[in-house]
Amino acid sequence: MNTPSSPEVIDVISDVVCPWCYIGKRHLEASLDKLAPESRPLIRWHPFQLNPDLPAQGIDRRSYLETKFGGADRAAQIYERVRAAGRAAGLELDFDRIERQPNTIDAHRLIAWAQAEGQDADALVEALFRAYFIEGRFIGDRSVLAELAQTCGYDADQAKAMLDSDFGLADIEEMGQRTRQMGITGVPFFVFNERVGVSGAQGAPTLADALVKSREAA
Repeated sequence: MNTPSSPEVIDVISDVVCPWCYIGKRHLEASLDKLAPESRPLIRWHPFQLNPDLPAQGIDRRSYLETKFGGADRAAQIYERVRAAGRAAGLELDFDRIERQPNTIDAHRLIAWAQAEGQDADALVEALFRAYFIEGRFIGDRSVLAELAQTCGYDADQAKAMLDSDFGLADIEEMGQRTRQMGITGVPFFVFNERVGVSGAQGAPTLADALVKSREAA
C-alpha cells in the first residue's frame, strides 16, 4: 500500500463483551501488519452497548444465557463456533470462566477518557477484552477497571476518580442513539477514513481491501 499524504483514521464501533469484536480486532491488526509504523492509521474506538439495560452490578451469567439463548446448552452450541473463530484468529476464548455479565458503560467511559487524554487506547481495549474473555474478570467493577488502566500506564486513582464522576455518560448514550439511527445494529463495525464501512468480524483481506478503497475514494 502507498503511504497516505494525510492522517488516516479507522473508527471501530464495538462492545468489550462482544466476542466477535475481539476477533474483529485481531483481524484488523492482521490487516495492518504489513504497514510501516508511520503509515498506520489512527484507530478510534466508539461505544456500542449490547446490553445497556443491565444493572450496574451486572447479572449472573447463567441467567443472562437463559434469557438470551434459552439456556446454557444452546449457548454452548453457539459459542463453540465463536471459540473456533477465536482460535483461528489466535485467541483462546474461555467463556466458562465468566461468572457475571456486566453493564459496559463504565468500560466505555474508561476508553473514552483515555482517548480524550490524547492517548492511543489500543492497549486498554486489549486489556479489557482479555480480562473478560480469557481471564473471566468482572469488568463492570470500577476497581477492576482502574487496575486494568494502571497496567496500561494510566494513573489508577485518576481513572477511579473519573469513573466515580459523570464523565462520558451523556456522550455514550448519545453515541448509542446515533449509531442505531445510522442503521448500525450489530458490532463490530469498521469505518475507514469516514468513507468505507465494513460490518462484522470480516477477515484481514476484506479489511485491508476496505482501507485501499477508502484511499481511492479520497
